[in-house]
Amino acid sequence: MQLTKSKQKMYQLVCSDIDGTLLDKNRQLSKRTIKALKAIQPQADIVLASSRMPKAMKHLQVELGIESSPLICYNGGLVLDYTESKNPKTLLSLPIPMDVLRFALQTAANTNIHISIYRNDDWYVSELDYWANREINNTKVEPTVTNQLELIKNWTTGAHKIMCMGPKEEIQVLYNALSAAYGNTVHTYRSKDTYIEISSKTISKATALERVLKEKYNFGMEKVVSFGDNYNDIDLLTASGKGVAVDNARDEVKAIANEITETNKNDGVAITIEKVFL
Repeated sequence: MQLTKSKQKMYQLVCSDIDGTLLDKNRQLSKRTIKALKAIQPQADIVLASSRMPKAMKHLQVELGIESSPLICYNGGLVLDYTESKNPKTLLSLPIPMDVLRFALQTAANTNIHISIYRNDDWYVSELDYWANREINNTKVEPTVTNQLELIKNWTTGAHKIMCMGPKEEIQVLYNALSAAYGNTVHTYRSKDTYIEISSKTISKATALERVLKEKYNFGMEKVVSFGDNYNDIDLLTASGKGVAVDNARDEVKAIANEITETNKNDGVAITIEKVFL
């Protein structure tokens, strides 16, 4: 199926969040979503933007047939160009400062908090506990088990993402400590009361996509349709020509969206793609 000329001119790229937006209740791409996104190629490109690491996104690119498309990882902390897929080019890399990483590990020592360190396309844990196994199941990626404080001793640049997971009372203590010490340096984002996701305050999915457009395309954000569900999608949806929130999105995300589609469980992204492009 080909796009009409009028629809080709209006939007030329789709950028979508993954978890809670693009994936269904089984954390998979539905048949309808795959069909809709394949139908708009090659007239419109597709870029995935997530807090995930590259390995946890590549299998989705394969399913959609967009292996050579750029990837926005770690909410914009790492942007990779897969034009030459065997050796991706780094378009943007904005790691967390080393002192923040050390502070998080030291503060969480002797607690029940699990810390996952993500750097480039590597994931490091101290043990394969409940939290690590949960992430393995969700992302289909295996971590490296190591002594994390020993691991980072010789690092000169920090991680791209730190995930802290554990009992909500201990997570709250760590969140308060991080906010007090590094509130001006990093985002401390909480999707649940048992999670803290730490990333550099200099990043966003919007600035990452702007870098992609500058490096690889001859149009701007006004030609982008974007999809999201959570706080880390607000900048992207606001900056895009058409920002779409799924119906399961946070109220704050729906408030700034140009349109609200069906939930991720009911193929919301596919429904809007079919309406806007096909």
